[in-house]
Amino acid sequence: MKLNFVYNPPDFSETRLQNSPAAALIAAPADGIAPDGYHATSNHPEYIKIDSNTWVLAPESRMDAVFVLKNRKIDVVEARRLQKGDMVVTGRTENGEEGILVHERGFEQTSANADKFAFRSRGTRETPFSYSYDALYEILKHDRDNGHIVWVLGPAVAFDKDSRSAMQGLIENGFCHALMAGNALATHDIEAAIYNTGLGQNIYTQMLQPMGHYNHLDILNAVRKAGSIATSIETLGISNGIMYACEKNNIPYVLAGSIRDDGPLPETIGNVYESQNRMRVHARQATTVITMATQLHSIAFGNMTPGYKVLADGSVRPVYFYVVDMSEFSADKLANRGSAQAQAILTNVQDFIVNLWNHLRKE
Repeated sequence: MKLNFVYNPPDFSETRLQNSPAAALIAAPADGIAPDGYHATSNHPEYIKIDSNTWVLAPESRMDAVFVLKNRKIDVVEARRLQKGDMVVTGRTENGEEGILVHERGFEQTSANADKFAFRSRGTRETPFSYSYDALYEILKHDRDNGHIVWVLGPAVAFDKDSRSAMQGLIENGFCHALMAGNALATHDIEAAIYNTGLGQNIYTQMLQPMGHYNHLDILNAVRKAGSIATSIETLGISNGIMYACEKNNIPYVLAGSIRDDGPLPETIGNVYESQNRMRVHARQATTVITMATQLHSIAFGNMTPGYKVLADGSVRPVYFYVVDMSEFSADKLANRGSAQAQAILTNVQDFIVNLWNHLRKE
C-alpha cells in the first residue's frame, strides 16, 4: 500500500477569487488582545490574499488562533501570545469574500459509489478496522524516516506488561519522535519498572500486591529525591519501560500536569500554558499523531495540531490523526471540538499497541 499525498488546491482562476479583495489587517491593540473582527483559524488549509493578486497558503494552522501577517509571511498565533501592533487578519467569511479562503476539501477523494444515502457512513464499534491498521502500518513506516510521529498516551498503556513492552519497542525502533502524556503515565511506567505493578496491581497477573497502594507514592518520592527521571534511571537501576526508552533514545516528552496529580514527578509541568507551549512545538512538526486512552490530552493536542503540512518542496500532505479508545465517546468528542481529520480505531488500547508492534517489528 502506497501513501497518497494528493492535494487538490483551489482554482484561483475562478472569477470570484480573482475579484476578491486583499484581506484586511488591523493591529493588535495590546499584548494578548486581538482586534475586533479578527479571523479565527481552523485546522483546514487556509489561504489569505495578501495583495490584489496573491493568495498565500498558511504554512500551518490550528483551531482557535489568529493569523498575523509580517513581511508577506503568515504566522499562526494564539491570541494570548499576540504583541501590541501585530497585524492581524480580520474577516468572518471563509469563501474569499474578504480575502480569506478555508479549503476544507483539499484531500478529499471522489468515491466510485458516492451515493446520497448509504449505511455505515461513520466509524462505530461495528466498523471493521482491518484497512485502518494496514494504512497505519504504511504511514508509520513512511514517517519513521520522513516525518514526525507523536504519541499522546494515557496511563492505561503502562498498566499491562505486553502493551508497555510494545510501546518501548516502538520507541526504540524509531516509530516515536515525541511523547505527550501526563504525570500518571510516567509515574506508573516507572512503578512497573521497579515493582512490576500499576497502582499496586501486578501488570501481568492483575493480582493486587500487599501494600501496593504505596508503590506509586514511593516511586514519586524516589524520583523526586533523585531530581529527575533521567537521574532516577541510574540511581534506581531502571532498565525497561516507556520513560526508559525515551531517555535512552533522546525522545523528547512533555508531561502536562493536572490538578489531581500526586507528587508530581520533577519533569511534570504545573503551568498549563507552559505545557501548551511545549506541546505546540511538536504539534507544528507532527505528520502522524496517535492518541490513546486519554480524552483531555487528545482534545488538547488535537486542537493545536494542523490538518496539513507544507513540505520543503512546497507540496502539501495531510497530518494523520488517530484516536484509539474502547469508546466512541472520546473520538466523537474530539470531532465535535473541530478535529474533523481525527480517525477512530475503537478497541482496547493495550491490544492495539501490541498488534501494532507485532506487525512493525517484522520490518
